Amino acid sequence: MPSKDLTSRQVPPDFSKRILEVRGKLGLTQVSFAERLGVSHISVCRWEKGKAKPGFSLWKQVLKLEEEAYGVTGPTSQELLPTFREDGTAAEAPSFACKADVVASVVEAERLGFGHLANPGFAAELSLIDPLPHQRMAVYDVMLKQPRLRFLLADDAGAGKTIMAGLYIREMLARRLIRRVLVVSPAGLVGSWLREMRRLFNLAFRLVVGGDVRAGNPFVGEDADLVIVSVDTLTGEKMLSKIGAPEVVPYDLVIFDEAHKLAARRNPDGTITKTDRYRLAEALCGAASDDSLALPWQARHVLLLTATPHMGVDYPYFALWRLLEPNVLATPEAFESYPDEAKRGHFIRRTKEEMVNFEGRPLYPVRESHTWTFDLSPAEEDVYKATTEYMRTVYNRARILNRSAARLAMSVFQRRLASSSYALMRSFERRIQKLDELIRQIESGELSAEELANQQRKLESSRGFRDVFESETADEEEAENGVEQNERAEDTLLAGVVATSLAELEEERAQVEKLRRAAEALYESGEESKFNRMLEAFRDPQFADEKFLIFSEHRDTVEYIVTRLKGLGYQDQVASIHGGMDYREREQQVDFFRRKTTEGGARYMVCTDAAGEGLNMQFCRLMINYDIPWNPARIEQRFGRIHRYGQKADRVVLFNLVASKTREGKVLKRLLEKLEAIRKALTSDKVFDVIGAQFEGISLRDLMIRAVVEDNADELADEIDHRLTKEKALETLRRVEQRYPRTGDVATHLAEHRLQLEKEDLRRLLPGYVRRFLEKACPLLGLRLEGDLDGRFQIVAEQRGAADWMLPLLESYPEEARGQFTVLKPKEGEAAVFLHPGERVFDRLCSLVQSRFGPLALAGSVFTDPWAEAPYFVHVARVKVGRNDPSPTLALGGGGAAEARASHFTPLDCRLVAVRQSLAGECREMALEQLLLLRGVESGPVTFDFARQQGLLAVERAKKWLMTELLEPQVEARRKELRATLPQRLEFLQRGFAYHEAELAIERSRRAEKARGGDPRARHLLERVKERQRNLAAQRERAIAELMMEPDLVRAEAPEFIAHALVVPSTDPEERKRHDREVEKIAMLKAIGFEEEHGRQVVDVSAPEKAVLQGLEAWPGFDLLSRNGTDAPRAIEVKGRAGVGEIEVSDNEWAKACNLRDRYWLYVVFNCAGSHPELHRIQDPFGKLIARAKGGIVLDAASVLQAAER
Repeated sequence: MPSKDLTSRQVPPDFSKRILEVRGKLGLTQVSFAERLGVSHISVCRWEKGKAKPGFSLWKQVLKLEEEAYGVTGPTSQELLPTFREDGTAAEAPSFACKADVVASVVEAERLGFGHLANPGFAAELSLIDPLPHQRMAVYDVMLKQPRLRFLLADDAGAGKTIMAGLYIREMLARRLIRRVLVVSPAGLVGSWLREMRRLFNLAFRLVVGGDVRAGNPFVGEDADLVIVSVDTLTGEKMLSKIGAPEVVPYDLVIFDEAHKLAARRNPDGTITKTDRYRLAEALCGAASDDSLALPWQARHVLLLTATPHMGVDYPYFALWRLLEPNVLATPEAFESYPDEAKRGHFIRRTKEEMVNFEGRPLYPVRESHTWTFDLSPAEEDVYKATTEYMRTVYNRARILNRSAARLAMSVFQRRLASSSYALMRSFERRIQKLDELIRQIESGELSAEELANQQRKLESSRGFRDVFESETADEEEAENGVEQNERAEDTLLAGVVATSLAELEEERAQVEKLRRAAEALYESGEESKFNRMLEAFRDPQFADEKFLIFSEHRDTVEYIVTRLKGLGYQDQVASIHGGMDYREREQQVDFFRRKTTEGGARYMVCTDAAGEGLNMQFCRLMINYDIPWNPARIEQRFGRIHRYGQKADRVVLFNLVASKTREGKVLKRLLEKLEAIRKALTSDKVFDVIGAQFEGISLRDLMIRAVVEDNADELADEIDHRLTKEKALETLRRVEQRYPRTGDVATHLAEHRLQLEKEDLRRLLPGYVRRFLEKACPLLGLRLEGDLDGRFQIVAEQRGAADWMLPLLESYPEEARGQFTVLKPKEGEAAVFLHPGERVFDRLCSLVQSRFGPLALAGSVFTDPWAEAPYFVHVARVKVGRNDPSPTLALGGGGAAEARASHFTPLDCRLVAVRQSLAGECREMALEQLLLLRGVESGPVTFDFARQQGLLAVERAKKWLMTELLEPQVEARRKELRATLPQRLEFLQRGFAYHEAELAIERSRRAEKARGGDPRARHLLERVKERQRNLAAQRERAIAELMMEPDLVRAEAPEFIAHALVVPSTDPEERKRHDREVEKIAMLKAIGFEEEHGRQVVDVSAPEKAVLQGLEAWPGFDLLSRNGTDAPRAIEVKGRAGVGEIEVSDNEWAKACNLRDRYWLYVVFNCAGSHPELHRIQDPFGKLIARAKGGIVLDAASVLQAAER
């Protein structure tokens, strides 16, 4: 039979989608496909993007390739298709002659993709998580309500910020409000992000690494829509130029993890120092103050994640806020004037103490901290005294010579002396190498004594000249080329000397060599008191078979511990991680440690601070600090690896190993005792976040140095007592907390969220609706389901090549999962592809249904409604409300960058709607799920000529109604909302610019004064300030103009129809008997009476208005909700018959019964026309009746009676 595409001599409106599908089905590149058609690949590219349309002769060739691809003449029965105008609207009436199951499948494929309309918690339903109260509140109550998310999510460590980000991404993708997402994280966390996004949310993010720039632009193409990249990779000049290239489609959402690393600080002279990371964030957020760093686009949505937004210093905290609203929060003064109410739209923070589960119990287990002391052996004491004497000599001389590099070099030895003999020995070896090189240079004449002194001064100004252990927290360290940042810094610091001549260098070398030999002898003896003290814990019966997480600051010590443990027979029980490993190696080691020891897993994990970043090891409850960091914040970061949500133990325990009789040990022991005492007194772990403020003006490193130089450890311990008090810590905590806007208490909202969870459970789509769709749609595509649909099953091709499209998609799954499918959330370790909206195989299957049968759905079908008194039309359409952005930077959509920037349309709301229309033309919105209540009619088109004659007019009327009665009111409501807040937002904007102008005026005055004093650099800086003032004036004018235009930019796109249907009253006597209203009323009274007699509270949800009032869908798939105390409610579907006969279960009820299983009851009331109606109750009718029903879901009376409760 001839294709309608040919007889109408028109190219259908869905040509671009069909061309893309055919090319994919044939496995051809654009170049190969173009060669088959005799055109250029550029033409094919433009067709697929909808930028050009093929001529009719070329379209005929496409149809032939379509026949080849699908093995049929066109995708479906083409003679039934309507023709279309150039704008895609129907040019003739729908025929209503297509099969009803085809139309229903197309609509259901669309409806499942808009799952959030049925279940507000759709992302949680799709994901392998059960969101906690604070996570739900952040995502659903706050973040998703922001039309433009500019947000600082600052919950405590271990709160699941990555999970909240994943939930937000999944929900925004389902709502069609974003398409491209960029996650920027520390290098050590990219693996965790990849793993959690894929495992928990089935989001196939791609990792971009530095080498990708050689193969092209990694931010272009479909595989660049979901990208993870490390912050330091993206700050590279080449990578930054790639993301700013003209061909890059803007990213809709940018997420910065560990956002406190985006550092900016204000110097004493008023100048601002920004790290490269901060400048990168400025560029992506549209906050760049330097035009050379500005991108041609900015992300509309920005999410900053950090557990430590404020670390005792105000300016870096403000700098994070500035990234969210650069114009409004332009200066610290503007930020201070920004009211808390406005800040709450950008910020949320929950502490560990606030976080509870749905029963109100704390999420975090009890924590304990113990200090294990040990005494040095005589040999260790000798090494300690000799090394300490060496350090004291150098410390003192460095102070006299003002050589900071040498002082820091000694702090390296001081830390390693307390760590392990092996770490100390290795540092002495490296020191000797540095001394040997200096000696060689002086002996060869390359370096004079004066040049040596100059070299030392230059060393102090070098990039690596700082104590990383003090200046950075563990999660701020970065590994590069397999070397941890502290190791690079140590290499720099060990070049710091106090020697001023060749003789002094040689003298120090001899001294260091002697120390090295002593450390080596101690190491080779195999006796180390600290290690032995740790072994005692391993062998303690109370810790039998328990896992231990062991931290050291130094990779050398990690290697030492691992070697010693393996030498003692633990070779198959030790995992280790250090900063030299890439994320894959780290994950392998974590998996080794995660496995139970009875299954070959490790009992001990030994790692460095830098390696421990982002690792979640809540399956372990015991941790040992083999080294005690001089930065207490690092202790808390370490403990956060096990003291976090998901920890199953009632208490977690930290052990600190301290040589209490050494000078440093006395100070550290007192520090640890004070910290634990204050933590207990304040009942808060926040003491670790503000410890730095308690030592203002002096660092703990300085105290440690003084312990060696001054030999006054007892006095220093007393100084810690004085500086670190409960009162001071509480005051600092209060000051910091006052900087945060109040975001509400979690516990007070538990009741409403428990109720919301109950409603979402009753509204969910999985597994029932997905399973029902697969069972109906797969046969249409030449596919068959085999196996256990309640477990794992296979999708098998009935026609040759019908399943070929799946093969490339399955390659992204583990080999053991390919070909095994499930519609149930897989359990941990279960190998199966979880099919759901948003999953690649399921989405492609839906896409095939839509592309192959979408034209038929527009041709329409006929359904019967047993409750209807007169025929009516149903039209299903996609609708969008959005804004025409004045700037191309905020565009969202398909195609390339040029297309995105040409459209300038940013969706604010995308929905799928159904319109019920009488034959007289009256329209009203209808619940989409109501279509699942209807049954198709097998009749030819002639029967419904009267409807066909009105069909085209009906479609036009429906389109007009959608625009005037549905979309235009939505547009006006959004405009009204924007106008209502416009005065306040304008005030904030003008105030921000005023503060910025004042700040520049002060800076200009300061620069001018210096310039008049003859400072040549000040003249240059003065000109730059003047230029910034001029630019700011233009920026202010533009920002105000854009703000004032905002309400008028909101508009609605024309509705896009998906399907049409003609619904007629039922003429089947048996069907009308099954839907007799009087009979149903009697049955309902009987069911309600039974429940109430048994002490249950019953709510009638059988009518749409009643169901919506209870927070359910208009047609929830059952008639009654019955509760008994706090138990989960029963969902009861009531069926009545005048006598005894068949009952009918709708598709909607089928799917809901499949979802709820034991909580779904079928109450069948026979003999409703008599004086004694009989109630028969069936629990889990899906398992007992429906799933086994043959030939549809009309159930006979005998089956009902057999399955009923006795």
